[in-house]
Amino acid sequence: MSDAVLEVTDLKKHFPVKRGIIRRTVGQVYAVDGVSFDVREGETLGLVGESGCGKSTVARTVLRLLEPTSGSIKLDGHDITHLSKAELRRHRRGMQMIFQDPYSSLNPRMTAGDIVGEPLEVHGVGGRKQKTAALFEQVGLSAAQMKSFPHEFSGGQRQRISIARALALNPKLIVADEPVSALDVSIQAQVINLMMHLQREKRLSYLFIAHGLAVVEHISHRVAVMYLGKIVEYAEKKT
Repeated sequence: MSDAVLEVTDLKKHFPVKRGIIRRTVGQVYAVDGVSFDVREGETLGLVGESGCGKSTVARTVLRLLEPTSGSIKLDGHDITHLSKAELRRHRRGMQMIFQDPYSSLNPRMTAGDIVGEPLEVHGVGGRKQKTAALFEQVGLSAAQMKSFPHEFSGGQRQRISIARALALNPKLIVADEPVSALDVSIQAQVINLMMHLQREKRLSYLFIAHGLAVVEHISHRVAVMYLGKIVEYAEKKT
């Protein structure tokens, strides 16, 4: 579609099975096996499925954290499937990820401010301190907390830091891989409401990965169901 921020066509990701002393390939695991979908501007596509169905592999392959076996990935109309690392870096600003576990996805030796501001430094964006403080405010944290370390925050606050880091470069697409599954139920609602607010404010597009429908029904405009590496069903959200 013309308004699609992300277009994925016949995406496959196979992992070789190796055995023996010389690690000979004896088979393949078809983790993602011919998946196609798009994510439109300002919408959330929920991708749900049981553990091991391939949904997290889709998330990582879409962002080229894993190399696809075949298929195509287009970000804002640009085919990024086979770009080199140097070429891909130019497109990294437009796509970011929120990981599942806020305890392991943040560097414990860095302050929260340095974690959020790191993408700005890597991409040479000026005014890092001021922009980082503004990002903290946007996710419901105070600028005074920038000097604190990850272990000083609750799980919900850590995930807010992850969201702020993902927002740092003003991406069009955020891939959220089960971003609330490690949080208490009451905190899950707060984080989802924050993501919905930011989406309305910034016209963000989300690929939202979740284990079940209970979470995605509140945030998703459309839902795709994965089973054994394939998308087996689509549904539009009832209004």
